[in-house]
Amino acid sequence: MPKLYMIRHGEAAAGWDADTDPGLSDKGRAQSEAVAREIEARVGRKLPLISSPLRRCRETGDPLAASWGATARIDPRVGEIPSPIEDLKARGEWLRAFMSGTWTDGIKMQGHLDLTAWRNGVAQALIELSEDTVIFSHFVAINAATSAATNDDRVLSFRPDNCSVTTFETDGKKLTLVERGREADTKVN
Repeated sequence: MPKLYMIRHGEAAAGWDADTDPGLSDKGRAQSEAVAREIEARVGRKLPLISSPLRRCRETGDPLAASWGATARIDPRVGEIPSPIEDLKARGEWLRAFMSGTWTDGIKMQGHLDLTAWRNGVAQALIELSEDTVIFSHFVAINAATSAATNDDRVLSFRPDNCSVTTFETDGKKLTLVERGREADTKVN
């Protein structure tokens, strides 16, 4: 079964309520270098790379891609959770409220935006992979994949740290959680 290494991006230069597409902070760049070395040591060979389209994920993947002489394929399905709110401050408040609930409750909370379908799209992006792969993604997307793999309806089942590696396997039909990544006290600003 393919092993899937889903990496949360490094520390962003701005919070969710300050910038829709920030790059990495200096600390985030150091974290991305460290996780590249960690993955190289863990897998011992070059693997396909996939990234969210957002800068913080692409920049997190850059050191590993450079080391392997590879380019990450962009897949929007492993991107950031869509927000029904454009105002950045209100968006942060919405996300904090959403993360305290369940995917089922989230349907009622969002009106036209079906976040359960988004969660299922994240899982499907992983299920379709037929070989070991490294994926650079986001806090909520990793929780979405974990939710699908464990049948846990909570939006927030754990708090993946920046550049932590959560490992899944797939048989092409379902997703299985192998190991949660390192956790941290992440706050949504």
